[in-house]
Amino acid sequence: MSARTFSFRYGAFRGLLSAMGMGPRRSRIVLSGDALVVRMGWAFRATVPRAAITDVRATRGIVGGIGVHGWRGRWLVNGAARGLVTLAIDPPCRGRMVVPVQVSELTMSLEDPDAFMEALGPR
Repeated sequence: MSARTFSFRYGAFRGLLSAMGMGPRRSRIVLSGDALVVRMGWAFRATVPRAAITDVRATRGIVGGIGVHGWRGRWLVNGAARGLVTLAIDPPCRGRMVVPVQVSELTMSLEDPDAFMEALGPR
């Protein structure tokens, strides 16, 4: 499988996130045959082995913020409150948010969440 790049969805805070180095020019989601690489500027990056992604689901509802937020392995990396997809990761992988972090759940906002979930395939 050749690598496919997906874009984060941005909303009203796009300008602010761009000014802070987390906008579309410095952020991307890349899915290859063996890994998912997620990067939101300088604020977050993780490489998740595809074999470690045990579940994927569209997520709706209220989010806990815009940008990069996390605690105890659960991370929200988003530019908008819509287009959210949540991945369960087991075993947890290592990510980086200035310092190393564990990632066992990752929620991201995507421009095209359906295409991403289809490309990822069934879990």
